[in-house]
Amino acid sequence: MFDTVLVANRGEIAVRVIRTLRSLGVRSVAVFSDADADARHVREADTAVRIGPAPAAESYLSVERLLEAAARTGAQAVHPGYGFLAENAGFARACADAGLVFIGPPAEAISLMGDKIRAKETVRAAGVPVVPGSSGSGLSDDQLADAAREIGMPVLLKPSAGGGGKGMRLVRDAERLADEIGAARREARASFGDDTLLVERWVDRPRHIEIQVLADGHGNVVHLGERECSLQRRHQKIIEEAPSVLLDEETRAAMGEAAVQAARSCGYRGAGTVEFIVPGGDPSSYYFMEMNTRLQVEHPVTELVVSIAAGAAGGLDLVEWQLRVAAGEQLPYKQGDITLTGHAIEARVCAEDPARGFLPSGGTVLRLREPEGDGIRTDSGLSEGTEVGSLYDPMLSKVIAYGPDRQTAIRKLRAALAETVTLGVQTNAGFLRRLLGHPAVVAGELDTGLVEREVDGLVSTDVPEEVYEAAAAVRLAALEPRGEGWTDPFSVPSGWRLGGTPRPVGFHLRVQDPVEYVPRGSHALTDDTVCVTLDGVRHTFHRAADWIGRDGDAWQVRDHDPVAASLTGARHAGADSLTAPMPGTVTVVKVAVGDEVSAGQSLLVVEAMKMEHVISAPHAGTVAELDVTPGTTVAMDQVLAVITPVEHPAEEEK
Repeated sequence: MFDTVLVANRGEIAVRVIRTLRSLGVRSVAVFSDADADARHVREADTAVRIGPAPAAESYLSVERLLEAAARTGAQAVHPGYGFLAENAGFARACADAGLVFIGPPAEAISLMGDKIRAKETVRAAGVPVVPGSSGSGLSDDQLADAAREIGMPVLLKPSAGGGGKGMRLVRDAERLADEIGAARREARASFGDDTLLVERWVDRPRHIEIQVLADGHGNVVHLGERECSLQRRHQKIIEEAPSVLLDEETRAAMGEAAVQAARSCGYRGAGTVEFIVPGGDPSSYYFMEMNTRLQVEHPVTELVVSIAAGAAGGLDLVEWQLRVAAGEQLPYKQGDITLTGHAIEARVCAEDPARGFLPSGGTVLRLREPEGDGIRTDSGLSEGTEVGSLYDPMLSKVIAYGPDRQTAIRKLRAALAETVTLGVQTNAGFLRRLLGHPAVVAGELDTGLVEREVDGLVSTDVPEEVYEAAAAVRLAALEPRGEGWTDPFSVPSGWRLGGTPRPVGFHLRVQDPVEYVPRGSHALTDDTVCVTLDGVRHTFHRAADWIGRDGDAWQVRDHDPVAASLTGARHAGADSLTAPMPGTVTVVKVAVGDEVSAGQSLLVVEAMKMEHVISAPHAGTVAELDVTPGTTVAMDQVLAVITPVEHPAEEEK
């Protein structure tokens, strides 16, 4: 085993790998950018090295700086985690050239499977069924569009070099192909440095099922069962579970063998995942999609259900076996020694705001409580004081539950998400809790489009009255006089007036829309909670600064000054201002001051946490102001442009 391993990643990924290194007695080296100088993974490692400024291209994606850090700390091996350079063949080769062991597959396997076009051709030759789609690499926009029309709409555009759903576009209308191909290329280029695309037939109501494989350097390859990853939003997995309720033992064995053959076809070594698309109505008709040549985010559910020979479930550590295989060890078990016991399910907690269309969020973690207990595991990179910015992936943590059956695991996970408190940053924890209670999810009737179809019923933009009651209670308590002895009646927030009827004490508050709220319940406050009894019902919230949280949801309740708000709004009287929907960076500007624009025309693109958001004209008009250029960093709600409406829209239409 190695003495020292450098972890070339950040956040919960690095924390997870460091945990296994510590259990094996291996010295861990963390790396960090300026944005992560006080991050949890930096504090938990045995040593840490600064590798550059905040932008990933100048730090976490800099092969040269990572190798310098390894040399300075005496590392013998590099673990790439499961992001950034984990599937970068050039990085794997650079490690080998520097005399370092890359804890992952050979560079040739990464290169082959990282090219989705070559990967499909390779596994097809090995007898693995693949999704019908375009053939050949380096297709032009016109060739991609022609292939899409030949396959038949709808189709899926996919970056050849990518993964994680980034750059993928589902296109149902052939008229949208040109725009969607352009957007997919931009996102692929930004995420992977390669804008090569392919197009595949879209399988209606598909299920996404993947097989975990493990291979050593001695010719042994096994699979560790499947994970159901069909609950997705924008092609990003949000809930994963093992095993899948869709597969019977015969189909599971067949898909597992196909995954093993796919791994053998590229000379794989280490932990990897073979992903399949499965028609929900016919599980036996499965198709290879791609192979992820790294450890997956969702690997904990496999660790919790796999039993080896006579061992108990939950005793497998895939990071440990990555290390052992990289160190030259042979797998000590065969396929027949592996069984699945019980059920595990995982939720990805991300920095995003469901009430604002799941736009990326940011801020400082003011209050943190992560669930624990029997059958509960939390993989996290958070701590109180963590600054969540827009430069990196939005995933903050994973909450995983294990039970003897699926119903128990779901119940435990919903309870764990209700206990999750991350105040200061909006997350999707409450949304995930509601999703897990959806009848189709409970019944196991899943497909990759379920979340998008049902999202409106799972997201509420209404603010419960008790949220305002709790916020007003905190402000009311702050007005209470402190100290002992005589109290000036004018200083007591009771509404008392000399010679008059007491007037209720009200507060101007704002979550989304401003309201004037007068508290009418009873309250009890501690340092971090506020309990309100409203209409005979008791509600308990966690609190920090202006934040109120309950059952995984959170609201930022701020004081509202109606006079100041009216003065601010006067700046753009008679015009419409376009504001940034999230903190991020402007990547595309398509207009200039004075340009005439039509309603719905794309004007700007803002990118945050590897996600693009198009800013469109709210109506026909003229660009009166343009306050940004490509590369401008913007805050949430910052004014980007002002569009003056046309004076006579009815005549313009004629």
